[in-house]
Amino acid sequence: MSARSILITGCSSGIGLACARGMRARGWRVFASCRKQEDCDRLRAEGFDAPRLDYADEDSIHKALEEVLAATGGRLDALFNNGAFALPGAVEDLPTGALRSIFETNFFGWHTLTRAVIPVMRAQGHGRIVQCSSVLGMVTMPWRGAYSATKFALEGLTDTLRIEMRGTGLHICLIEPGPVTSRIRVNSIPHFERWIDWEASPRAAQYRAQLRKRLYESSGPDRFELGPEAVLKRLVHACEASRPRPRYYVTTPTYLAGTLRRLLPTRLLDRVTGAGQGLRSDPSPLHPDPTEGKDHV
Repeated sequence: MSARSILITGCSSGIGLACARGMRARGWRVFASCRKQEDCDRLRAEGFDAPRLDYADEDSIHKALEEVLAATGGRLDALFNNGAFALPGAVEDLPTGALRSIFETNFFGWHTLTRAVIPVMRAQGHGRIVQCSSVLGMVTMPWRGAYSATKFALEGLTDTLRIEMRGTGLHICLIEPGPVTSRIRVNSIPHFERWIDWEASPRAAQYRAQLRKRLYESSGPDRFELGPEAVLKRLVHACEASRPRPRYYVTTPTYLAGTLRRLLPTRLLDRVTGAGQGLRSDPSPLHPDPTEGKDHV
């Protein structure tokens, strides 16, 4: 029997790279895709199949999937949508074009790839589609509006897809990490610089004293931060268990957020997650660094 196959996006570093290496170690044939060709070349040198896939480029999505299916004889056992980026900034300072940009990569591209994969899995009678969401798809916090919006949208679409796929042999799962070691802070800087005119914002003092300092200066791991291997553990269960869970929490903040969302009235939850109009200097369990996170492109 040929090895089970999985396509993982966003494999240049962080969660994607850790999951690609971990799944290969378990005997899966891993297609570790990246947005940049030089990252694909690096992974090929490491022995991976590494198609180039840029969620913002629909042609690259279809070409990458064609490459995968040509290599497997038309079979794909699992898809792990993971690649994404962050755009820190206050909602009032987000141009609509900025939201279009982040949704193109973090949401629309995922949907394009997922829709392309579903007919393959339907034809073979089985498959796993795993979406890497976030604690910020459950609750939101200051400065994270753009990223949270994409993850809230992803949660709703994925929940609907899971219900619709009942009885097809396809299992649809969400993984919801909190702070996990990655390069998302560094990778978010070009997006912040492109879109956020912070000096013209009524919040310029907050940007200067708080957000920009944390964006450009690494403060070390978050108090509850885990390595990307914590996500790998959930991905293994989602792909290999006979009855995978609809949702997988990763890190203490995610468990706490899930509990508080169920128990607290909205105004009290706003007080817990909002921390006034700024960022706390000492993040609480629900206040990880606004530019540290879980996934990347």
